[in-house]
Amino acid sequence: MPEPNKPDPTRPSATLTQRGHLLTEQVNPNSANLDELTALEIVDLFNREDAKVIEAIAQAREPLANAIERTAAALQAGGRLFYIGAGTSGRLGVLDAAECPPTFCTPPELVQAIIAGGEAALVRSSEAKEDRADDGAAAIADRQISTRDVVVGITAGGTTPYVHGALQAARERGATTVFMTCVPQDQVPAAVDVDIRLLVGPEVLAGSTRLKAGTVTKLALNILSTGTMVKLGKVYGNRMVDVAVTNTKLLDRAVRILQDLTELSRDAAATLLERSQRQVKLALLMHWTGLDEVEGDRQLKAHHGNLRQAVRAHLPSAK
Repeated sequence: MPEPNKPDPTRPSATLTQRGHLLTEQVNPNSANLDELTALEIVDLFNREDAKVIEAIAQAREPLANAIERTAAALQAGGRLFYIGAGTSGRLGVLDAAECPPTFCTPPELVQAIIAGGEAALVRSSEAKEDRADDGAAAIADRQISTRDVVVGITAGGTTPYVHGALQAARERGATTVFMTCVPQDQVPAAVDVDIRLLVGPEVLAGSTRLKAGTVTKLALNILSTGTMVKLGKVYGNRMVDVAVTNTKLLDRAVRILQDLTELSRDAAATLLERSQRQVKLALLMHWTGLDEVEGDRQLKAHHGNLRQAVRAHLPSAK
């Protein structure tokens, strides 16, 4: 029998980590009567609560900018970007990584995602996998992460062992580490290079971090990856000039980009696109400078793929 007033170590509650103090686990007083609301009242409540997401992004603007600068520098130097997470956080990382190749024509290995439980966890819950810190560390070792790489650990509640194990292993290997979470530093401190806190407050449905926490994480990842690609020269103005033309929708977008930026007719823009092997960036450089495909490609490579810099090198008066 356990001694009086002492916890019984055989009971689960004796060893279970208390998480009720975490911001993401607290009860939202604004939704205390959620089960009594009409459908329209539920929509209005979510709308009011989701408005807090934008403010949370604004409050995290400086660490987000820091993450963009560090990631762009790392990728420019030959490094890679890794997202690592579990559950909803992991799936959001997978989504963002998967969208980089078609949007920015990046090689699949440039931006990668690691989710606890592997591919099966994308379509079926594997939440128990997140408790294994050693698995997170092993994932870092398996991908031979080095000083050139950036590892972004994503965990809404901040405590996921899988993510912390990965971040610790990444730091030991000299990689740049980024922590993205929805709880304040005093609740879950983290020894990382960039600490991004997305504080949206308690969820409408207590503890369900696929809601506001998931939304703000998606926005933050959008900003991080897009900002990084802008810094890498994969955007001209606000156009995705490195778009991978892999279907009819993207072919139409590529032609329209050429039309808008060159004032060519649709047929002429389509012809120019084909001459450049369906590379929008190369097509623009050829049109503006008169370079042929081979020399245009060489010049783009010489300027690390930055179209504006390549144009200015041949046309100093260009904006």
